[in-house]
Amino acid sequence: MDDVPAKKPDAGAPAWVLTFADLMSLLLAFFVLLFSFSEMDKQKFKELSGSMKDAFGVQREVPAFKPPIGTSMIAREFTPGTVRPTVVNEVRQEALREMTTFVSEEADQNMLDDLEKVKAHLELEIKDGLVEVENDGNKVIIIRIRERGSFPSGKSELSPGFDTVITKFGDVLNDIDGQIVVAGHTDNIPISTDRFYSNWDLSSARAATVIRSIVESSGQSPGRFRVTGYADTRPIDDNSTAEGRARNRRVEIFMLRGATEDPVMGSVVGEFDTSLGDQ
Repeated sequence: MDDVPAKKPDAGAPAWVLTFADLMSLLLAFFVLLFSFSEMDKQKFKELSGSMKDAFGVQREVPAFKPPIGTSMIAREFTPGTVRPTVVNEVRQEALREMTTFVSEEADQNMLDDLEKVKAHLELEIKDGLVEVENDGNKVIIIRIRERGSFPSGKSELSPGFDTVITKFGDVLNDIDGQIVVAGHTDNIPISTDRFYSNWDLSSARAATVIRSIVESSGQSPGRFRVTGYADTRPIDDNSTAEGRARNRRVEIFMLRGATEDPVMGSVVGEFDTSLGDQ
């Protein structure tokens, strides 16, 4: 048995097998790495890229992983937030409305105060039926002088004793600012004398007489007055009765409160004449 030769060991795998095994191992590791990249969390990747930008000097107030949310089309920077409606216009409109109401109420109160002031000055004449005082609901106070006691029939001269009333008119006008329009009126019975050819002449002459007397007694500036005659075109009562005709024969003093324009050249008188067109 000692003469039996020993069995030679196997030569083993060829050398190329080791090279192939190494290649396969590398390929496996490569594909595993690719798979790991394909399954990476996208949000984490964005956060990582944002951190890298910050590290290289790119600054942003909103983190990169948060999507921008615009709350205003005119905002320079988009910032997440809640849209809130503005009420600026409504506040301004309300304030303007309150201011307008306040000014209107104050003007109405001033009108009532001036009206009471005129009535207080002419209290005796109002009781005697010589004068009527009213307002047209706007800015005009009307002092109506009736023919009885003021002018003789068909005449333009003031009756004796009426000078004291004219003096009171001057005191009233001194207390209240504004332009003054004095208008004469007649009834519808035609007149034709050596001095007055028609009711137009008579009504204008009576208005001029009142203005002249007021200016002379009170020292008022003549530029504050305007004279006009309407004849029988603006009756306030029925001309078919004696009482109505007597009431239509009158001189009216219109106090245009707050008007500072020259009533002849300014537009205020045009508006005044239109507003009283139905009288």
